This record gives sequence, C-alpha cells and structure tokens, in this order.
Amino acid sequence: MNVTQLIETLNANKFMRSDEEVMSFEYALAELALHLNSEYLPELYLVLDDRCKQHEVMYGLIHFLESFELKDQLQAFIDSIDRMIVNAKEWTMILIYGILNQDLARNLYSQMLHSTDSQNRNLCTHLLREIAAHESPPLSTHAESVISIATAN
Repeated sequence: MNVTQLIETLNANKFMRSDEEVMSFEYALAELALHLNSEYLPELYLVLDDRCKQHEVMYGLIHFLESFELKDQLQAFIDSIDRMIVNAKEWTMILIYGILNQDLARNLYSQMLHSTDSQNRNLCTHLLREIAAHESPPLSTHAESVISIATAN
C-alpha cells in the first residue's frame, strides 16, 4: 500500500467499531511509520476524530505525529486546524495543551503563529483564549504568553 492508501485505511477504520477495524488502523499506522514523510502530516491530523471511543489508539496516532520534526508537526497542525476542529475539537485542545506544556514547542508555536495567515492564527488564538479563561496556571499563563507573541505587531 502507498501512503495515500494507508491514510485512507486510517480514515476508514478510525471509529474502531470492531476488532478488525482496530487491527486495520494499527497496521496502517505501523506501515506509515516505515514511510515517514512530513508532506502527509496535515492529512494525518485530520484522522483524529472526537467520535472515536478507542482513545488509547488515537493517542497512538498522536505519538506517531510527535515522531516528526517539531517544526513540521506545528506547521501541519496550524495548516490543518481549521479543518481539524470540525470533527476533533477535543483532540485539538489536547494537542494545544501538549504544546503549551513544552517550552520549546510553546516558543516555536508562538513564533509560527505570529507569521502565519490570519484565519488560522485567529482560530488558534481563539482556542488559546479559551484555555486562558478556563484553565488554571501554568496552562492559562502559557496560553496568554503565546497569544501575546502571536498577535504582536
């Protein structure tokens, strides 16, 4: 199978309603690990879906995404967030929490948001404002610092 077919397999089986779907999903993810290519990262972020009940397998996908270079991960996340949030707001927020909890990722994310197109920057800062308003420190403080850098003139 090529990478496109493997991503199609992930999407076809992402709800993991049966043992066969879980096995197909995990097989496709393992095969993708043999063909690391950051070109496909935006499509992989779109596999995440809040309707999936197999959270541990979705975390496997997140760990796979984290195996890519940090800058590539963050760029793909920013580029796909407007489509990702449609079916995966909870996973989107989990990913943002992870970014906020890592100094290097948080600093790079701030810089990348500052230089990205306004639509996705606005969406990212909106989600960060939700975190700043509803979470306690250090998450709220980290979210505020990213917002201040991302929206600085």
